[in-house]
Amino acid sequence: MAYIITRLCRDCVDTACVGVCPVDCIYVYKGSDHASFPNQLYIHPDECIDCGACEPECPWQAIFEEETVPEVFKDDTPLNYAMMEKTDDFEVSPSEKHDQPSAEQIEENKRKWGLAT
Repeated sequence: MAYIITRLCRDCVDTACVGVCPVDCIYVYKGSDHASFPNQLYIHPDECIDCGACEPECPWQAIFEEETVPEVFKDDTPLNYAMMEKTDDFEVSPSEKHDQPSAEQIEENKRKWGLAT
């Protein structure tokens, strides 16, 4: 089982998780098929060692253990796996410093994607 980055990352794309990943398994999509691969980060399921270091670092609370992904985000699990078929269109994400979202921004993002809190 791998960790999964859910749509809570979409268009937020904070890379705090990248800086703590010991195996560089967090990728960004560089291809042109943005309908299939939206603007977010992706964890390569075969490279993830399930260490969990990324989860607490995500300020948007977008990362879950695969078996605990909320039902509303279940489609995000196969999306992370789909990247394995298009690896040439992905690259390891660089780690960049971002301003941390406020608690209100995090809650608004969760509501936007249908996660009741």
